[in-house]
Amino acid sequence: MSAMEVVRDADLTGRVAVVTGGSSGLGLEAVRALASSGARVHVPALDPVAARAALSGTDNVDVWSLDLADEASVKVFANAFLDRWGRIDILVLNAGIMAQPLFRDTRGHEGHFAINFLGHYQLTALLWPALVAARTSRVVILSSRGHQISDVDFEDIDFVRRPYNKWMAYGQSKTANALYAVALDRRGRANGVRAFSVHPGMIVTPGIRHLSRSEFDAVGALEPDGSPVINPVADKKTPGQGAATTVWCATSPLLNSLGGVYCENCDIASVETESPFGVRPYAIDPERAERLWRKSAMITDLDIEIT
Repeated sequence: MSAMEVVRDADLTGRVAVVTGGSSGLGLEAVRALASSGARVHVPALDPVAARAALSGTDNVDVWSLDLADEASVKVFANAFLDRWGRIDILVLNAGIMAQPLFRDTRGHEGHFAINFLGHYQLTALLWPALVAARTSRVVILSSRGHQISDVDFEDIDFVRRPYNKWMAYGQSKTANALYAVALDRRGRANGVRAFSVHPGMIVTPGIRHLSRSEFDAVGALEPDGSPVINPVADKKTPGQGAATTVWCATSPLLNSLGGVYCENCDIASVETESPFGVRPYAIDPERAERLWRKSAMITDLDIEIT
């Protein structure tokens, strides 16, 4: 199933959506699907010029500037958005990086944790009034099966004492995103804000083209000619297929009374300890979710009270 198929019968006219990383890969497919169903979609992007070019021909889309690794940039975008728009029905926290060499954000935090999770935490907290104003809104957070690589190391999130490992950093950030959905849903449900985390599948997008051929071959991701292997049964999907679960979480009426769950293949995932599918128990643990929330609130000086 593709993202377009998910919204084939949906009418999102009058809805307002924000999709980070919405100008390439999975995000681009989500934007196209939401916009095709009538939503007004806002795409905050690191490179607005390139984003506008990628989204050329897609109606109902606005592009903004945003650097998730820069605390000041997040504030500027959020304030500017709230000045012009009073509500958000769908917030998709899709932007992210994967398995990159060590770098740190403007606050000194490890890059994967900063961009994949912490910048999105800050963004959501600042946009919270618009989510509440919609009365029934959804936040969809991109996790990954990569969460199985690593739990969150609360004693050394930023790889100050332990040796840096790009895959551990990536996995930790995706576990953080799954935990974030649990804690955010707890804070939002009384106001109609529900949160979901998503595993889209194994997708070869421009954002991971920096990986070596041997790293792709280790997971059987590429054909001999270098093109992506497409086999949805084995979790190897096109960007359109990968974005389907994101769009499903954003729009499906089957989730109207649910939240705080990890989803894959347009369904709520099972809890698994050894299977390559499903979600690990530590990634949806309420106590760990609250611990991560408290740490994030301390770092950003932003909090959302439980009502």
